[in-house]
Amino acid sequence: MPIFHAVGAAVAVGLLFYLVFAMLKPERFS
Repeated sequence: MPIFHAVGAAVAVGLLFYLVFAMLKPERFS
């Protein structure tokens, strides 16, 4: 179903932004 693809894409984008933020702001994750 298209809904699963939409949810998967949203999770992937969210995870990507989280990883980028963690790389840019390492002091917040230490």
